Amino acid sequence: MPQPIVAIVGRPNVGKSTFFNKLIGERRAIVEDLPGTTRDRLYGQTDWRGRTFTIVDTAGILPGEEDPNNAPMAEIIRATRAQVQLAIDEADAIIFMVDVKDGITAADQEVAEMLRATNKPVILAVNKADSLSRAQEAVEFWNLGLGEPIPISAYHGTGTGDVLDALYQALPPFEDTPEEEYALKIAIVGRPNVGKSSLLNRLLGEERVVVSDIPGTTRDSIDTVVEYNNQKILLIDTAGIRRRGRIERGIERYSVLRALRAIERADVVLLMVDATEGVTAQDAHIAGMILDAHKGIAVLVNKWDAVEKTNETFEQYTRHVRAALNFIPYAPLLFISAKTGQRVDKIIDLALEIQGERNTRIPTSKLNAILRDAVRDHPPAAIHKTAHLRIYYATQVQVAPPVFLFFTNAAEEIHFSYKRYLENRIRAEYPFVGTPIILVFRNRDEERS
Repeated sequence: MPQPIVAIVGRPNVGKSTFFNKLIGERRAIVEDLPGTTRDRLYGQTDWRGRTFTIVDTAGILPGEEDPNNAPMAEIIRATRAQVQLAIDEADAIIFMVDVKDGITAADQEVAEMLRATNKPVILAVNKADSLSRAQEAVEFWNLGLGEPIPISAYHGTGTGDVLDALYQALPPFEDTPEEEYALKIAIVGRPNVGKSSLLNRLLGEERVVVSDIPGTTRDSIDTVVEYNNQKILLIDTAGIRRRGRIERGIERYSVLRALRAIERADVVLLMVDATEGVTAQDAHIAGMILDAHKGIAVLVNKWDAVEKTNETFEQYTRHVRAALNFIPYAPLLFISAKTGQRVDKIIDLALEIQGERNTRIPTSKLNAILRDAVRDHPPAAIHKTAHLRIYYATQVQVAPPVFLFFTNAAEEIHFSYKRYLENRIRAEYPFVGTPIILVFRNRDEERS
C-alpha cells in the first residue's frame, strides 16, 4: 500500500513551512517572516506510530479576488490556488493551519470552504498557541465547521504529536496488500505536454500483447500490463486515464503528487523531457525525486524529430542534459520521438537492462579488491596528525537498489568527496547503468551491534 499523502494548507504566514520542517526533521522549506515565501510545493516524509506519511508543504492561499488591474499579482494568485488545489486533490488527508493570534480571517474562511467541498479528513491545527491563554483561544476555530481545533506551536513543536495522532486516526487502517509479481514495473513521468500519453500509446502499439487494464493503486490512474518476450511488465500511468480510445482533452493534468506515488511503486522510472524546450528546473526537480526514492532511471529526450540538427547537435544536447542533471550521471539518455516511433522500440529493453543492473550483486572478494586498490591509489585523509582514517572492508548488503556497507574506524570522518570517489571506483568496474548505489559507513565496533 503506498504511503498516504498529507497536504499542509492555509493562508500565507501561518507557519506551514515551520511545521513542515518540524515534521520531517530538517530545514528544507524556506522560512521567513514574509507572506507568500513558499511559492511551490515541497515534499518530505515523517513517521508516526509505525506509519510513514508523505508531507506536502503548499504555498499560502492569498485572500481576496483577482485584481484585473494588477495582472502579475492576479497570475500569482491563480497559480498559487491551482497548486494548492492540486495538492488537495491528490492528498489523502489535509492539515489546515490557522493562526490563533489573528483569529478567523476571511482567507481562513475561503480555505475552509475549499476543504468542506472535499470528502477527505481535515485536521485543524491552530498555530502560535505558545501559552495556555493562547491555547484556550483556539476554541474560536470551532466556527470553521471542520471539527476540533488542535492548538500547536510549530516553532516549539508543542502539539505536534496531537496533530499526528488525529491524522493517524483519520486515515484508513494500513493494509499490507501484496501487489502481483511482475518482471518489471515502469513509471513514465515528466512535465505536462512532454509526450507521456503519446509514448504509452506508442509502446502499446508496438506488436506487444496487452494482458489487461487494471485499476492502479494511485488515484485516477490506469495500470497497463504488457507481455514482452514472455515477461509481464507493468506500465504505471502517471497522468490519469489514458487508455487508447479514451484520451479526453485536458485529461493529462499534471500532478507531482501523482508522479510521487508512481515513483514509489516503480522499479525503473522513465523521465521524459522535451527536446524543443531543453531540461527545465522542474525536470531536475522530478529527477531529484527519483534519486531520493533510489529508483532506476532513464532520461528520454522526446520530440527529437522536431529539433533542427547539425553535425554537432547531438553532442551539444547531450552536454546540456548532462550538465542540467549532473547529480545522476549514471542515467542513460535516449533520444526518441513518441510521434514517429523513433527509438521507441529500445525503451523496454533499456528498462530491463537497468533492472538487471539494480539486481547486480558484487562478490565480497571482488568488492574488497576494488576497495584495496582505491585506498592504495588515494588514501582517505588523516583524522588528525596522529591518527589515520582506515576502511577495513566492505560488503554488499542489498540489491534493488544496491547498498554497500563499509566498516571503518571513524565513520563520521568520511568526507562526502571520498564517498563519491569510492562510488566512482565501484562504477568503473560495475557501471550500474541507470541505477543509484548507496554507500553506508559504520564503525567496526558497531559490527556486532
